Amino acid sequence: MHIEYRKGLHELGDGLYAYLQPDGGWGWSNAGLVTADGTSLLVDTLFDLELTRAMLDAMRAVTDRHPIDAAMNTHANGDHCFGNELLPAGAEIYATAAAAAEMPEAPPKALDALKHADLGPEFRRYMGAIFGPFSFTDIELRPPTSTFDGRLDLSIGDRAVELVEVGPAHTTGDAFVHVPDAGVVFTGDILFIGGSPIMWRGPVENWLAACDRILETGARTLVPGHGPVTDAAGVDDVRRYLTYVRDQAKARFEAGMDAEQAADDIDLSAFAGWNDPERIAVNVETIYGELDPARPAPSPPELFMRMARWAARH
Repeated sequence: MHIEYRKGLHELGDGLYAYLQPDGGWGWSNAGLVTADGTSLLVDTLFDLELTRAMLDAMRAVTDRHPIDAAMNTHANGDHCFGNELLPAGAEIYATAAAAAEMPEAPPKALDALKHADLGPEFRRYMGAIFGPFSFTDIELRPPTSTFDGRLDLSIGDRAVELVEVGPAHTTGDAFVHVPDAGVVFTGDILFIGGSPIMWRGPVENWLAACDRILETGARTLVPGHGPVTDAAGVDDVRRYLTYVRDQAKARFEAGMDAEQAADDIDLSAFAGWNDPERIAVNVETIYGELDPARPAPSPPELFMRMARWAARH
């Protein structure tokens, strides 16, 4: 199925919808809507209240007939949950227990402080470029109301929906949403299409296994956390990137190169044109941490500083 990659609500068929936000870079995430029998499940909210209001308005023609009685946050990053406060008051909000525990670690106020931190001109330019379009000042984080481990089977009206935990990978508590009768998976940030994945948590083998689990569903239509709607070929691209970065980082670790030098040294020409290539700095650091569990973990500001320096150099 070809779905044009433009901003807004797109019908996938069988009562399912994707809300897409090009270009899929930092903060420009996707969401989904599963409808059945006069009710619906929203998959993820957006990075700030203005964006989430616009999405909910775009869905109104559907949700007036199928009200949002439930929502699912696929993981803890703010671009998939900061809009929760705009959900209907009685809506059940699902997430993995690990994702729910992780959400308070990076609340909107903390992200706003990071966005405005005075850590030098490179850092200010970079943070302005990636987070400048978003407003975090007026958001009250609304946490999930129902958590699960492993898998949760839901009935959305008369429709079976599977919530499947696959983290830690991109974050601590990643999950995807599978709608078997429609052959659709909303993947969360297990899939970045046309953009560089970022591995905040790892291990990389878990992320590769998560890709396999998406393929095992047999779903024909995959709505990624970022980027255009895809199919199995999109999973193959993510696997190719993760496998390549894993192998390249390991070789440099074993050669004694430090993580920042390794990120500079890895040739990313096979992924030319992908958004946010500077995320290689975080991915290499995460893999180094796997290879040396005693390695001190850098702070979030340090990780963003490394990406800012990488972007300035390349």
